[in-house]
Amino acid sequence: MARSRWTEPLRAVNIRKFVVRAGRLGELVELGSLTPTAATFLEASVRAGLNIITTGGTQAGKTTMLNCLAAAIPGGDRVVSAEEVFELRFPHPDWVALQTRQSGLEGTGEIRLRDLVKESLRMRPSRIIVGEVRAEECLDLLLALNAGLPGMCTIHANSAREALVKMCTLPLLAGENISARFVVPTVAASVDLVVHLGVDERGVRRVDEIVGVPGRVEQHVIETETVFERRGGELRRTGGLPPHLERYERAGIDLHRILAGAS
Repeated sequence: MARSRWTEPLRAVNIRKFVVRAGRLGELVELGSLTPTAATFLEASVRAGLNIITTGGTQAGKTTMLNCLAAAIPGGDRVVSAEEVFELRFPHPDWVALQTRQSGLEGTGEIRLRDLVKESLRMRPSRIIVGEVRAEECLDLLLALNAGLPGMCTIHANSAREALVKMCTLPLLAGENISARFVVPTVAASVDLVVHLGVDERGVRRVDEIVGVPGRVEQHVIETETVFERRGGELRRTGGLPPHLERYERAGIDLHRILAGAS
């Protein structure tokens, strides 16, 4: 039997096409994904520099939401994004987009997402965006956010609570010297808002909850405050407040007036 002269294993090629259905938070309101008050609140939170995590299952609209949130970043900020595949598309005058690269046939030339997160910090960004966090790069993102650099990312999770648990688990992949005693309070101090998306029985993508993370940890559990929650098919204000109210004031945003619109 003749042998093939090719000794390298075959590589699978996965072509993913991202379709832009909305470019701004106002367009998500028109699509029924969230209410006008929730959209105004999220836009104000981006302007105030809060760290926002977008979560949900597969095809829940996480990338679309991240694009809409990024479109609210002030034009004077320098934005650096890191992705495995270029999917972020938002208008901004000062935006550097970085993409990972697989190794070649010789096994060299690989650029990991973790490398891009580290490299982005050398570019003096005002904001950092990671398309999707799924491995040890979560540690480097947390360290950047904890140092005062505003940022956003997406992560697969079934709820806002599960997203925080996953954010506490993924950094442990970075090495044996990383412990939960360090990671849990770091996540609590670094993440400000969690926006969880879902798909209803009709296939409509929508925001199910917006949760604030005040930074407190009790019995190794990160405390949260629900700001918006979907009840009876409607996204409603619950009474909780986001953290860092002083950042809204510093940005000239009257947060109480915005949230009063949902009362």
